[in-house]
Amino acid sequence: MMNRKMIKQAQELQKNMARMQEELEASTVEGTSGGGVVKAVVNGKMTLESLVIDPDAVSADDVEILQDLILAAVNDGIEKSQNLASSRMNEITGGLNIHGLT
Repeated sequence: MMNRKMIKQAQELQKNMARMQEELEASTVEGTSGGGVVKAVVNGKMTLESLVIDPDAVSADDVEILQDLILAAVNDGIEKSQNLASSRMNEITGGLNIHGLT
């Protein structure tokens, strides 16, 4: 049977996780590729918010290179968003590996 202290700790953890989720949703990270010629902004929900391409990177002869740069920037942004979520979760759980949360 759970005692009051454990119940209070579980409620506190739940409240902290809800706050963290709200903070993550408002957070953004920037992924880049090609030395910054392509920039992808991804939010904490791992949704692409914006994509900026330096006009110098656009050439009809190099479409495949531009496509690769876009993919690399978006993937970099998603990875940074995942790392941010993991870092915030570790702050709340004190580094405990809780399956399904980290």
